[in-house]
Amino acid sequence: MKSFKAYFPFLFLLVLIVTGCNSTPKEQKTNTGAVAADSLTAAENLIQQYIDKGELAGFSALIIKDGEEVFRMNKGYADRENEKPIETNTIYRIFSMSKPVTAVALMTLYDEGKFDLDDKVSDYIPKYADCKVYTPSENGFSLEPQENEMTIRHLLTHTSGISYGWNPSYVDSLYRVNDVSGWDGKLEDKMLALADMPLNFQPGTQWMYGLSIDVAGYLVEVISGKPFDEYLQEHVFGPLKMDDTGFYVPEEKHDRFCRLYNQGEDKMLAPAQDLFADVFKQPVTLFSGGGGLVSTIDDYARFCKMLLNKGELDGARILEPHTVELIMSNQLPETATYENGQKGYGLAGAVDFETGEYSWAGAASTNFWVNPTDQLIIITATQIMPSNFEYANEFKSIIDNTYTK
Repeated sequence: MKSFKAYFPFLFLLVLIVTGCNSTPKEQKTNTGAVAADSLTAAENLIQQYIDKGELAGFSALIIKDGEEVFRMNKGYADRENEKPIETNTIYRIFSMSKPVTAVALMTLYDEGKFDLDDKVSDYIPKYADCKVYTPSENGFSLEPQENEMTIRHLLTHTSGISYGWNPSYVDSLYRVNDVSGWDGKLEDKMLALADMPLNFQPGTQWMYGLSIDVAGYLVEVISGKPFDEYLQEHVFGPLKMDDTGFYVPEEKHDRFCRLYNQGEDKMLAPAQDLFADVFKQPVTLFSGGGGLVSTIDDYARFCKMLLNKGELDGARILEPHTVELIMSNQLPETATYENGQKGYGLAGAVDFETGEYSWAGAASTNFWVNPTDQLIIITATQIMPSNFEYANEFKSIIDNTYTK
């Protein structure tokens, strides 16, 4: 398969601004049926306006409140040029929304007592013990030993020192030259090659988005002894009946696969012509836990419901309740912050300090939020690259003003 190193800056681009607009004081907020209906109509009209303007081809949303579906919207087209509408079973590239799924898979092994979060990564992948740390100085830089060796918690919180390779820095230039990103090759080969790259900082001292969760996916393989895709199917997708979630779209489902669009500076859309337009239509050899999955709104809703139900759904227990609490609570080291301390970071997802809302997004403009305080799940999907989350955030702000306390 052709290398993707020229394309991966777009693959994992992720803007993580979730609007917190709420002009109504919380103690005064009411949620009568009429208010809810008016708000949902307003949210629907908002999205329709963007579709009419040509900024969106299609947009799907699902809202679950107190365990019940209260709103579903499928607007516009999965393929605008062929006038194929968005459907309930439309399949989307969820890219970095794969990360929480990978964290859940790894934490099933935690529940089995196979590791502790503060275990060194090198206990399972010995090569990571030798990772050096890029240390700038007045005379250039040096490569220093790790002061506190990288742990599994560091991987799952993006505090490992591992980046993605898209920055104009010395470390990231090595990523690009050595092609440690992309989906060609095999997961083991890529993750072992990554261990030869310097870390951007001492583990645990900063937050930096990168390939950490791909390493976590490889850890699943190492600890379980099974290929990552098989482990996910056996321990997450199968039990949760996520039948349309995986690392590619089988040929018999291609007619349900949403078209990918590029958005120009004028916000007008054009069908994507790069590799991402078709790459998910064929089996892969590298199972990217950081961004390799496709899914549907309903499949991902089952995943979110499992988290909100503390690890169980319809009689299938995926995780222990305490383990879900770990995933959905701030796990950052004291020396690291996320969004300048405005939010916390759990295991592979952002955490709102006030509500405990756990969320993340994907590079093609998909989003999810799980709010345990208000028992609220919001999932939105469109397919635009580079990422543009303003539509989802505007939609969510209306929903929050209706369904949160």
